[in-house]
Amino acid sequence: MKLSLGFSPCPNDTFIFDALVNKKIDTEGLDFDIHLEDVQTLNNFALEDRLDFSKISYGVLPLLLNTHTLLNSGGAMGKGVGPLLISNNENITPSDVNNLRIAIPGKNTTAYLLFSFVYPNAKNISFYVFNEIEAAVLSGEVDAGVIIHENRFTYKEKGLHEITDLGAAWETKTKSPIALGGIVASNRIPKPIMGQVDQLIAKSVEYAFSNYPAISEYVSCHAWEMSEDVMRQHIDLYVNDFSKDMGETGKNAIETLVGIYQQMNPSFRTTPPSHLVPASVVPFLPKTV
Repeated sequence: MKLSLGFSPCPNDTFIFDALVNKKIDTEGLDFDIHLEDVQTLNNFALEDRLDFSKISYGVLPLLLNTHTLLNSGGAMGKGVGPLLISNNENITPSDVNNLRIAIPGKNTTAYLLFSFVYPNAKNISFYVFNEIEAAVLSGEVDAGVIIHENRFTYKEKGLHEITDLGAAWETKTKSPIALGGIVASNRIPKPIMGQVDQLIAKSVEYAFSNYPAISEYVSCHAWEMSEDVMRQHIDLYVNDFSKDMGETGKNAIETLVGIYQQMNPSFRTTPPSHLVPASVVPFLPKTV
């Protein structure tokens, strides 16, 4: 059986999926048609239900509750892993943000959700592909930008300055880990196949860690001109035990995020207002299928 699978070319995703897509583990008769795209494109694909399995931002998950099921493995979650709001002006402070021109990495990204949670009154927003944001800030095209992925490790080298660690603000206010992105299956896929792919992704993560800190060719060839040191920082930050199995802690973090999203966007609310959405609202794949 051949299944379509989308994820980003960033080191955390290629690290997770390398063994699966390159058959370094037994894929149990499954083959995958791979789509490497930035996360906002993947979010759009999910909204269009184009792929069988895909990485998404948890920021778009509330819009997928009726069409997709969330897998246990393959995601990015943790503490200290959130996006940063940065500028090329070291004198800008958080109190200035509402009046700035802000670049955001995609309308449905978790980064935008976290930014809106921390700065609900900032309205001068423009959406960019994530790896174009530093250049937009440096050129003065925008006053500040929200950075994710490897830009967290390189922005200081370019003379940029942190205004706010959006992830830290989220953790402080919600007392929850940051749920950045996960793997969803289209509800077109039979549940047994979802479960099989979920288990294969977990095995792929195990294989990757068993060979770490070596960087495979699959990871490096998609990492543009990134140094191996930055690749490892990227992997160390975004790939962890939650990537193998989100567990109950991960599910609670996702429910918190979805609940806050629905409070911020009442037109999309599927349950009465509350701090948390009941577990049954989020379509988690059972651990044993």
